[in-house]
Amino acid sequence: MRSNLNILRDAYDGRRVLVTGHTGFKGTWLCLMLEHLGADVIGLSLDDDADRTFFETVAPGTTLDHRLGDLRRPDVVSALIEEVRPSIILHLGAQALVLDSYDDPVGTFETNVMGTLHVLDTVRRTGDVDGVVVVTSDKVYRNDDTGRPFVEDDALGGHDPYSASKAATEMAAHSFQHSFLRDTSTGLATARAGNVIGGGDWAANRIVPDAIRAWSAGEDLLVRNPTATRPWQYVLDPLLGYLLLGARLVEPDGDVDGESFNFGPSAASHRPVGDLVDALTAHWPEARWSTPPAGGRPPFESRLLDLDCSKAATILGWHPVTDLQAAVDLTMGWYRCWNEGGDTAALAREQVAGILTAAD
Repeated sequence: MRSNLNILRDAYDGRRVLVTGHTGFKGTWLCLMLEHLGADVIGLSLDDDADRTFFETVAPGTTLDHRLGDLRRPDVVSALIEEVRPSIILHLGAQALVLDSYDDPVGTFETNVMGTLHVLDTVRRTGDVDGVVVVTSDKVYRNDDTGRPFVEDDALGGHDPYSASKAATEMAAHSFQHSFLRDTSTGLATARAGNVIGGGDWAANRIVPDAIRAWSAGEDLLVRNPTATRPWQYVLDPLLGYLLLGARLVEPDGDVDGESFNFGPSAASHRPVGDLVDALTAHWPEARWSTPPAGGRPPFESRLLDLDCSKAATILGWHPVTDLQAAVDLTMGWYRCWNEGGDTAALAREQVAGILTAAD
């Protein structure tokens, strides 16, 4: 039986791969993984992407073909795909923040749903893309707050605009697969994962970057709900799943066309927010955190959203490489390097190499 690392090397070495959303947090890490595997990587992202600080740190050392464009413009999407003729498309480009979706619900649906359809419609017309992985979210499920793990066949839903747009993206992708791609040489699958932690994340309203911003300024981190339990996952773990899924799509006997896959952490990584923050402080001795004064109506928060990932384990041979402690160690190692003026780009590549080796 081939190891996961050999599967990935065989699939991606020398293969042309388009990554949408490549300047974002996850997209940047994914490009580093593809670079390590020997892929010929083209990226497409917005010019005004606010979450590209990490990308700008590591980009100078890559051979990435960096393109700028808006997924909401079908002419831009089709022109790029027709020019570069990728073999695999890993579609991460999206408006990815729940709070931002309340500020711009229409733009969120335009980017997440129509942006995906612009990619898939071009793929349908060109006919020479071997595999497409559409990345959505664990929030595509109609969360009934029972706490049971969701499986891929559960009902889709979403109360907020972001979650609803991702559920709609799932439906649009499967419609295109069933209507246009099912009997072609192009494989299509969707990947569902939740929020992740890892070095290089500078997005607003996320616990780890909020902590680093506060502590590096000598301030307390304010934690609104330290008892809320969340499924903490290291960023490279679901990305490893996306890569394995893409590799399976382009195999001659691939059996994942039209399928969806969950990629989430083990149950042991479901921990209260306060426990995570305490683990972070062990790497930042001067760190302090507190809860804000009571008052006002807190925003709605769902209970733990848990994923059943047995399908990915059985079919793809995927499993999380890191536990929560390792995820914290890797994440805070990167931020300490950043705070001390170290070579964070080199450290990121070391972490990628370590995770891919451990994937065996």
